[in-house]
Amino acid sequence: QVQLVESGGGLVQAGGSLRLSCVASGRAFTDYAMGWFRQAPGKERTLVAATSWSGVSTYYADSVKGRFTMSRDNSKNTVYLQMNSVLPEDTAVYYCAADHYRGTYFYLRRFDYWGQGTQVTVSS
Repeated sequence: QVQLVESGGGLVQAGGSLRLSCVASGRAFTDYAMGWFRQAPGKERTLVAATSWSGVSTYYADSVKGRFTMSRDNSKNTVYLQMNSVLPEDTAVYYCAADHYRGTYFYLRRFDYWGQGTQVTVSS
């Protein structure tokens, strides 16, 4: 199993930037594809970005493409979500997730391990 702890959420003005971090502990971090999901009030949780175990391949939802960047530092067991040019519609609880998978289609997988979430609020 892997345990995930997010940090970095908060209140930011529209057009601003925020960086989320997620530290993993437990089994070998490089056995896991990683993802960032978000859930706004009254809406389903959706995938924002995901990265393969190596970090070489990354997927982005259309709504954040060009504004958000996901990265991972396997030496620190950490993934990041750099959020730039944020919009009020980016307001949500953001969750870090892990999937024990080293294949190609990491962005289509069901993620099994979840962090507790961190709130991001974008004011207009």
